[in-house]
Amino acid sequence: MKDWNFRSEPKVEVKYDEYPHEIFPKIRYLRDLIIKTAKGSKNVTKLLETLRWGEPSFIAKNGTTIRINWSPKRPTQYGMYFQCSSLMIPTIKEIYGNVFKYEGTRAIIFDLDQKIPKKELIECILMALSYHNIKLLPRLGR
Repeated sequence: MKDWNFRSEPKVEVKYDEYPHEIFPKIRYLRDLIIKTAKGSKNVTKLLETLRWGEPSFIAKNGTTIRINWSPKRPTQYGMYFQCSSLMIPTIKEIYGNVFKYEGTRAIIFDLDQKIPKKELIECILMALSYHNIKLLPRLGR
């Protein structure tokens, strides 16, 4: 069994508490899925939950940052964000096509009433968590 280290900075919990009541479970679901996926991955031994750009963010040693957020500017949607300069969204679009809704080269967007394609999203999270090990592989190794 691998050593597993997860650390969450206290300021992140403050951010979660700021989300409206109907949004909180949606964001928390994404959070839990990221943590569970990282813990189950043989390649991730440490995960840090922090705030980047005021958004809950997850950082693994060889990964690209994953952020999650909801904004009152688009009250019926929330998302999972990646570095726009990475190959994450172009690769996800190539592999999964219209399984997801996208925002440019930076995000997967979900509608509040949407059923999350869990299996596919876990694959995306795994790609992000090991991004720097796979970024030179065709289709990020998929």
